[in-house]
Amino acid sequence: MLKVALLQVASPATEAVAARRDRVAQMVAAAKGADLVVLPELWGVGYFAFDHYRELSEPMNGDTVTAGQEWARQLGCYLHLGSFVECGPDGRLYNTAVLINPVGEIAHTYRKIHVFGYRSREAELLTPGSDIAVADTPLGAFAATTCYDLRFPELWRALIDAGAHIVIVPAAWPAARIDHWRLFTSCRAVEEQIILISCNAVGEQNGIALGGHSRIVDPWGVVLTEAGDSEGITWCDVDPGVIARVRDDFPVLRDRRLSLSER
Repeated sequence: MLKVALLQVASPATEAVAARRDRVAQMVAAAKGADLVVLPELWGVGYFAFDHYRELSEPMNGDTVTAGQEWARQLGCYLHLGSFVECGPDGRLYNTAVLINPVGEIAHTYRKIHVFGYRSREAELLTPGSDIAVADTPLGAFAATTCYDLRFPELWRALIDAGAHIVIVPAAWPAARIDHWRLFTSCRAVEEQIILISCNAVGEQNGIALGGHSRIVDPWGVVLTEAGDSEGITWCDVDPGVIARVRDDFPVLRDRRLSLSER
């Protein structure tokens, strides 16, 4: 069994980033015993802090990733750091998710491909990513998408074709569209026959309430856990073996046809 800890984090504008990082360090420490700890999207800067993206951006070896590497080493677990505003070597900004292994090495990165433009400046400020990858680990074959990516099934199908079995989704999904959150997290898990592990932000940012309700959904659509809408840790035991069992018993992916011309 895989013991997962989902850490819902609030990112109030009145809290300095360094202070929030220290507070999150305490939350991570409280998740001792987990095999995998997962944080939400842009918890460090706060998703809606658009005016501060540039000044608070970091390189891959900046304070946030460095802290995450130390947390993973201390707990001896995999840590999905959620995402941070990365300042790339080209000076462009990206919404970058990072998975760290138990010895503090970066095991996987993903730059958010579908940056959000609806009542958001993310698409204006950040450069979309262009690559996907799968990390083969002792816990399973991991991939990641971020928040808005949930609405684009072609990305998810590409992850499956690349060999993903478990997909982690850090998010800053608003409470106003929480029904969509539940729909898409369940739908993506069922259609791709994966375990979907999602961690959403909470609290209020720039007048927007974040929805929480972080959840884990198995390939049959069973919701293994769902958090509430407040800050804290949600625990769940996950059996990765369910993926092979579902894919063998109900072989939807083997029945795919790539075009109507194949009928």
